Amino acid sequence: MTVLTIEEMAETLAPRQAIAGLDLGTKTIGLSMSDLGRRFATPRTVIRRVKFTIDAQALLDFAQSEKVAGFIIGLPMNMDGSAGPRVQATRAFVRNMEQKTALPFVYWDERLSTVAAERTLLEMDVSRAKRAERIDSAAASFILQGALDRLSLLARSGDEFSA
Repeated sequence: MTVLTIEEMAETLAPRQAIAGLDLGTKTIGLSMSDLGRRFATPRTVIRRVKFTIDAQALLDFAQSEKVAGFIIGLPMNMDGSAGPRVQATRAFVRNMEQKTALPFVYWDERLSTVAAERTLLEMDVSRAKRAERIDSAAASFILQGALDRLSLLARSGDEFSA
């Protein structure tokens, strides 16, 4: 497994390969998936965290069943751009995943993704109980959608220069 930049991932992905978004929390891992055209992020299930080996296996099972080509994982930077304890925990999780998979990971700045997900669920008039169930996968979708938009921009830029 490798940690790539979004630009490096753009170069390594084959056409029609889906990627997954992850919102790594202390109690859950929110999941989302791209479509095969990598235009849209869709919320998926949430993995309830138990311990690393169990969490990792659940994530790898998801990746296999969904034919995931790589992961976009939210990096919870502080608002001032500094790295706090949650960033260290996220990096440690990815380092531990290196022993278990060859799939690449891309870190993606997730500042305000949970806020945006919460706002969207509120606008959709989702009840408090349902919001609690869905917030992590919705945040994973916001993280993934940001990366998909960047991949789309990179593809369009590459087309302009190759013409």
